[in-house]
Amino acid sequence: MASVKRSWSKENFSCSFCLGVFSSPVSTPCGHNFCRTCINKFWDGQVQYKCPVCSKIYHTRPDLQVNTLLSGMAAQFRTSVLIKKQRCVEPGEVPCDICTGTQLKAVKSCLVCFTSYCQTHLEPHQRVAHLKKHRLVEPMDRLEDRMCRKHNQLLELFCKTDQVCVCQFCTEGDHRSHPVVPLKEVYKVKMAQLGKLEAEVPQMIQERKLKMEIKDTVEMSKEDANRERADGVQVLTALKRRVKKCRDDFNQTVKEKLKTTEKQAEDLIKELEQEIEDLTNRNLEVKQLSQTKDPLHFLQAFRSLKDPPPTRDWTTVEVRPPSYIGTLRRSLDQLEETLNMEMKKQRDAELKRVQQYEVDVTLIQLIPSSSCLRMGNKYMMMMKMKRRNSGTTLRDLQSMYMFSRGRASPQGDFTLRSRLNTRLDGLSSKRWGCLLIMMRVWSPSMKWMPGFISTLLLAAPLVSLSIQSSIHF
Repeated sequence: MASVKRSWSKENFSCSFCLGVFSSPVSTPCGHNFCRTCINKFWDGQVQYKCPVCSKIYHTRPDLQVNTLLSGMAAQFRTSVLIKKQRCVEPGEVPCDICTGTQLKAVKSCLVCFTSYCQTHLEPHQRVAHLKKHRLVEPMDRLEDRMCRKHNQLLELFCKTDQVCVCQFCTEGDHRSHPVVPLKEVYKVKMAQLGKLEAEVPQMIQERKLKMEIKDTVEMSKEDANRERADGVQVLTALKRRVKKCRDDFNQTVKEKLKTTEKQAEDLIKELEQEIEDLTNRNLEVKQLSQTKDPLHFLQAFRSLKDPPPTRDWTTVEVRPPSYIGTLRRSLDQLEETLNMEMKKQRDAELKRVQQYEVDVTLIQLIPSSSCLRMGNKYMMMMKMKRRNSGTTLRDLQSMYMFSRGRASPQGDFTLRSRLNTRLDGLSSKRWGCLLIMMRVWSPSMKWMPGFISTLLLAAPLVSLSIQSSIHF
């Protein structure tokens, strides 16, 4: 059956009169098929009824019956032809709500059925009497959302007061006194506003993308922090070792003083103990001799007691405890000297690091007061910055150079000569810096007059500024 369907062509279902696809096909007794309208029209003008194909003559007009099989097949063929002619729905187009499988593009939407139809499925609305009364409009998606829930009518108007879409009946009820306009009119206005917003949003996105350099700042900050942490750990570890050595030296000094005192006292105690022992023995001999009754023996023994054992005069001997006063201070002095040396080393390293970013900033032009952009009594000035080590202009800048005219003569001739040295630590050459520079302007006819450059954006870290210019009012 499938192979038969694939072999179908228009010739198989074409009427030999109109050459179109059969419409209400009928069959003659000789077996040929024609549209009912076509064969009746052909026979109405003839006396004899002849078959247009085989020329068979019928003396009485045949009673033609509809060929139901052919009629059904012709209808299927006609439908397949229509489907082939219709396009499948594409993105942004309204699909047919009835199609199953491959959805075709809708050609009309019914506001009564709330359904969108392709050309094939729209046929009942064009044929059936009561369906012809339905309101058909151009294809719309989400038909339920386009209908007024209160009046079941299409939302075609816009209420300016309540900023909502309304139907025609709404304007006669809740929105009677409100100004309403067609949706298309409001659509054009809103689209114009959207166009402006569409132009502004990319600009806002671009501005915020530029601000995404904060990520770079964070990354550079991390690098600086890691480098600073490593350097700090190295220095502080060295200082920790130095403090430990200072503590050990201090403890050793105190220990040696105590040990010396203990050794001196120990030697004296030993000597005293020896003398006490010798004197004790002599005292014993004296007592024994005092009890002797024999004169000869007494005199002979007394001779040996004539010379006493050698002893020291202990009246002048004493052990003085050592003085520890100043020991800790001397250790701290040594530690302070070490810290000072390390701080000097760090300052020299920092100065060497920041000097590579030394720049010159020259005040090159003051816009005349008659044509300058004024902000009250303030004036705009042009500035140029150069790298000192390369002499290459990095960026021409506009900055606000502000002076109080209330304190200066309008005809005064001011010469500004100032050198400002500023150390900004931890800045990368790729990073933007912002510096608020405080200066004074000297007038030959008056005292120092304060002034300042409010904000100066630089393309490299500021280390040294040389500013020299004549300023005329």
